[in-house]
Amino acid sequence: MKTLPLLTGLLAASIAFAVSAHTPYLAPSDFAPQPGATIALDAAFTETFLVPEVAFDGGEFAVIGPDGKRGAPDKVQLFKLRTVVEHTLAKTPGTWRFSTGPRLGARFRTWEVDGKRESSRDAEAKVPAGAKIVSDFQSLTLAETYVTAGAPDRAALAPRGKGLELVAIDHPNDLFVGERFAFVVQYDGKPLANQPVEITEAVWTSDRKPQVVKLTTDAQGKAAMELRQAGTWVALTRHRTPAPAGSGAPEYSNSYTLTFRVLAQ
Repeated sequence: MKTLPLLTGLLAASIAFAVSAHTPYLAPSDFAPQPGATIALDAAFTETFLVPEVAFDGGEFAVIGPDGKRGAPDKVQLFKLRTVVEHTLAKTPGTWRFSTGPRLGARFRTWEVDGKRESSRDAEAKVPAGAKIVSDFQSLTLAETYVTAGAPDRAALAPRGKGLELVAIDHPNDLFVGERFAFVVQYDGKPLANQPVEITEAVWTSDRKPQVVKLTTDAQGKAAMELRQAGTWVALTRHRTPAPAGSGAPEYSNSYTLTFRVLAQ
């Protein structure tokens, strides 16, 4: 049994945070390739964007073309730290959406017994008799990004209408400093009001601290980021929901990320 006694010191608490803090991302080698180009994408979990630490495995990688049709990328190769996707675009211009597909991950449980809290991500760990369950959920993660060859269009931006997603109002491949990036956060096609969204600058080639923008959606599920800094950014939102009957845990912790780029004027 692998348990973490939370009140035995800061070390245990920090371990528990590190385990749960890994965030998925899907990032292309080029946000604006030429029509017909072959592009590569990295899919991984990390605590620092875009430094891969754990490969995104177990997903059903997909690509949606400018015609709105969904298919599989040409090649998906799993490595230890990252999963690499390669895909050759059609020679017609337009916007392409790449997705990891949903991935069910570890089960996280926290319980309280005799005034002390313990936490485990071991599905076989036994909860002590008489313990009070504080939380019990399984992670469900999805990461997406867009690339555009030529002029941007919008067929690939159509909402999935299933699970957690960030639906772009402004095109993610047409963002410039001084403008705004507006979007809607939805779950199963319905807007999520008062939903937190954290947007983090990717600084993997630098040792400086990334900028972080924290937003909250309005009553219609809308939010907008003021674009003040050029670069690559990763938007993250999480939402807890009841898990379907027969699932490994009573709740899912849904995580969705979108990687996008902001250009200087």
